Amino acid sequence: MSIEFTATVLGSARIGPNRELKKAVESYWAGKLDAVGLESVARTLRESTWRELAAAGLDSVPVNTFSYYDHMLDTAVLLGALPPRVMGLGTELDRYFAAARGTDAVAPLEMTKWFDTNYHYLVPEISPDTTFSLHSEKVVDDLKQAVALGISARPVIIGPITFLLLSKAVGGGAPLLDRLDEILPLYGELLTRLAHAGAEWVQIDEPALVADRTRSEIDAAKKAYDFLSAVSTRPAILLASYFGDLGAALPVLASTGVEGFSIDLTVPGTVEQVAVVPALAGKHIVAGIIDGRNIWRTDLDRALATSASLLGSAKSLAVSSSCSLLHVPYTLDGETDIVDPLRSWLAFGAEKVAEVTLLARALRDGTESVSSELERARTALESRRTDPRLHDSVIRARMEAGVSVDRTPAEERRRAQAERLDLPSLPTTTIGSYPQTTQIRLARAALRTGEIDDAEYASRMQSEIADVVALQEKIGLDVLVHGEPERNDMVQYFAEQLNGFAATSNGWVQSYGTRCVRPPILYGDVSRPEPMTVEWSEYAQSLTDKPVKGMLTGPVTILAWSFVRDDRPLAESAAQIALAIRDETIDLEAAGIRIVQVDEPALRELLPLRAKDTAAYLEWAVRSFKISTSGVADDTQIHTHLCYSEFGEIIDAIVALDADVTSIEAARSHMEVLDDLNSVGFDLGVGPGVYDIHSPRVPSVEEITESLRAALKAVPAERLWVNPDCGLKTRGPAEVERSLTNMVQAAAALR
Repeated sequence: MSIEFTATVLGSARIGPNRELKKAVESYWAGKLDAVGLESVARTLRESTWRELAAAGLDSVPVNTFSYYDHMLDTAVLLGALPPRVMGLGTELDRYFAAARGTDAVAPLEMTKWFDTNYHYLVPEISPDTTFSLHSEKVVDDLKQAVALGISARPVIIGPITFLLLSKAVGGGAPLLDRLDEILPLYGELLTRLAHAGAEWVQIDEPALVADRTRSEIDAAKKAYDFLSAVSTRPAILLASYFGDLGAALPVLASTGVEGFSIDLTVPGTVEQVAVVPALAGKHIVAGIIDGRNIWRTDLDRALATSASLLGSAKSLAVSSSCSLLHVPYTLDGETDIVDPLRSWLAFGAEKVAEVTLLARALRDGTESVSSELERARTALESRRTDPRLHDSVIRARMEAGVSVDRTPAEERRRAQAERLDLPSLPTTTIGSYPQTTQIRLARAALRTGEIDDAEYASRMQSEIADVVALQEKIGLDVLVHGEPERNDMVQYFAEQLNGFAATSNGWVQSYGTRCVRPPILYGDVSRPEPMTVEWSEYAQSLTDKPVKGMLTGPVTILAWSFVRDDRPLAESAAQIALAIRDETIDLEAAGIRIVQVDEPALRELLPLRAKDTAAYLEWAVRSFKISTSGVADDTQIHTHLCYSEFGEIIDAIVALDADVTSIEAARSHMEVLDDLNSVGFDLGVGPGVYDIHSPRVPSVEEITESLRAALKAVPAERLWVNPDCGLKTRGPAEVERSLTNMVQAAAALR
C-alpha cells in the first residue's frame, strides 16, 4: 500500500544553480567533454537536487525531471518515437542531440512554446510508419539512483494524452489520438518496471487536459486512466495538471482508479471544482497552492485557508507547487543587488520549497508551530501593498489621457516607404542580433567589475558594431542591423532601463536546451527615464548608406519574458510598457532611422488556454503593439518579428498588428504559416525564415532557393522579404557568415 505524502513539488530546475548543465552540454558539443564526463555532471546535479529537496522537508521528491535538453524529447525517446532521419547516427546521445538541434545533414525537430510559458519544447514527429517501443532505462535508472540514496522518490512522466496531443502528425494517417492503443501497453509496462524498482507513487503529467478539449478527447483520457489504473503491479498514480483547470475532464478522470490528483490552485475556481466532484473524496489531493511560475512570496494565511478548505473534500491532502519549479530561478541566495523591501516580497525555487513545507507543517501541527514565519510573511505583504513605486500618478495620468493608435492605410504607407527606402525585390535582412563573441562578453564582465568605465565600454561596443556593419556590407545584405552587442538579452536590456523593473544577477531559468535567460522582475508602474537604443542605432546608421533597423522589444514580449506583478491586470502593464516603447520609436525616427522593428515573438505565447479568454487577451495585446508603433510617419517602416509558436490560432491578430513587414519562423515548419496568412487575406510585407538559427547546420544556396520558391507560390515578390528565423546571437561567427552569404546568393539568383 502506498504511503500518502504531505509535502512535495511537481518538478525541479535542471540546469544547475550556476548553469552547470548548460556548460557541460555545450562542452560536449564542442568536443571538450566526453559522454562519461557529461553523465558525471548530470548525475551530480540530480543527486544534489534530490538531497536538497529532501533536506528541506519534502517527503516525496520528484525524479526523472532532469533532462539533457527537453522532457518532451525524452518522452519521444522513452516511446521509441525519434524521427527515422536520426536513427542511423552514432551513439544514443548523438541521436538525441541530432533530434534536438540537427546536424550538418539532418534537420532537427520543430520547437514551440510549452503552453503559455516561455519554455520551448521539441515537437515529436509521428508518422504512420512510427512503431512505438519502450525504452525505460533513463526513468528507471533515475529512480534507482534516488532510492539508493534513501530518497523518497516519485518518478515523473508525461502522460499519453499530452504526448499525443502535443506531437505532430507527419506523412498523413489518422489523428494521433487514434494511436493511443499502441502506447498504453508501453505505459502499463513502464508502471510495472517502476514498481519493481521501488516506486510507491508515479506522477503522470497531463497538462494538455486543461485546455479546451472535445468530448472524444476527454473520453480518450478516461480510457487511458481506466487502463493504467487496472495494471496489476504498479505504483499509485498521481495525475498532475497545471496552468489551468481540468474543467469537464475532472469528474471523468476522478471516476477512474487513479489514486491521486494534483490541482493547480493558483487558477481561479479550482477549489470550487474539487468540492463538487464526490469521487475526489476517496483520493489523495495534492494542492498546488504555491505558484510555480512566478516569483512572489505567497500570502500564507490565504494559502493555508484554501488548503484547509479541501480537507473535507479529499481522503488525504498534500501541499505542493502549482507546477514544476523549472520556471523560476533556483534561489534568492546570492542576489545581493536585490535589497529590501523588494527582496522581502520574493520567493524563488528554494524559498517556494520552504513555503510548501511550512504550509504542510501548519496543516499537520497547527498555525502556532509556524506563527513567526506567518508574521514575517504578513509584514512583507503589507510592505509591498503600500510601496509608492507600485502606483505612479504621472504614469496613470498619461494612460488615462490615451494616444491614437491608427496609421494611414497600408497602401499609402507602402508607396511612401518604397520611395524613401528604394529597396530591391526580395530584400534581404536579419532579425537583429549577431553572435555574442568572447570579446563582447569580456567587455561586459569588465564593465560589471569596474575594470573599465562606461566610455571604454561604449568604445568597444562601437568597434563591434562597426565590424558587424562591415560584415553585412561585405555579404551584400540590403537592410542592416547594428548587431546588438551591448544587449545581454532582448528583454533584460530594456527592463534594466525602465522604471518599475528589477534585474537579477543569477536568476537563470531554462528557455530551451542550453538557452538560459534571466527574466527581469516587473514590480511597479513602468516609465522610460531616457532613450534606450538611439545612440547605438544612430552610430550604426552613420557607417552606411543602407538603411539600419532600430531594434526594440515589444510590450507583450517584455511581459511574457519577465516575472510580472500579480497585483494589477496584465493589460495595464502592457499599456504602460507600450507608452515607453512608443517614446523610443519616435526618438529613433527623429534620429534618422528609417526602419524600426518591434519584436513580438511572445504574442502567441500568452494566448489563454481557454477559448473564452482569447478575445480579451488579443484585444489588449494588439492594442499595446499599436500604441508602440503608431507615433511615426508613413515613410518610416515598422517591422515585427514572431517565432516558434503555432500561429494559426492568432492569425487574425497578426493581421491586426498592421506592421509593414512581419518576419516569422518558417524554416522548421516548411513555410506552413504562409497558407494561414493567405487564408485571411494578409497583404503586407512578410519575411518567412529560410535559415533555422537554432541548429548548427549551414543551409545551402539550393536549400534556401527551394524555400524561397515555395514562399513565392504564396507571396508575391514585391511583398516577400528574405531573412533567418530569428536572431543570431547564439550562433558562431563563421557559420553565420556562410549561412547569410548563401541566403543573399539565393535571393539574388531568384531576382
